[in-house]
Amino acid sequence: MNGIGKTGTRIAAQQPIDPEKEKKIKKVCADFEAMLTYNLLKTMRRTIPSGGVVPRSASRETYEMMLDQHIADSIARKGHGMGLQKAIYEQLERRHRKSDSSSSGPASISSLNQPAGDNE
Repeated sequence: MNGIGKTGTRIAAQQPIDPEKEKKIKKVCADFEAMLTYNLLKTMRRTIPSGGVVPRSASRETYEMMLDQHIADSIARKGHGMGLQKAIYEQLERRHRKSDSSSSGPASISSLNQPAGDNE
């Protein structure tokens, strides 16, 4: 590889993120996308006029909530979901790499816990 990443930016030779931590970060990104997708589905469901064959009840609302959660989780777990988890992961990875290049110590994911302005 010539040192140029997919986005066209030059990437310095740095220590990779620990595979176990990388797996956890990807899971958190997927979970966040699932939560956002669930809220999107829940909001869209509110726009449907009441009525229909099955009357509104607590049971129906519980079923719809569980259905929306399952759909959202399925979307987030298939491939890259809607793409949001990939974008979040790439942003976190860029930030991690930037913090690694500014410090001389070993790679640390703890820098991801800092607010955005702290590394600049």
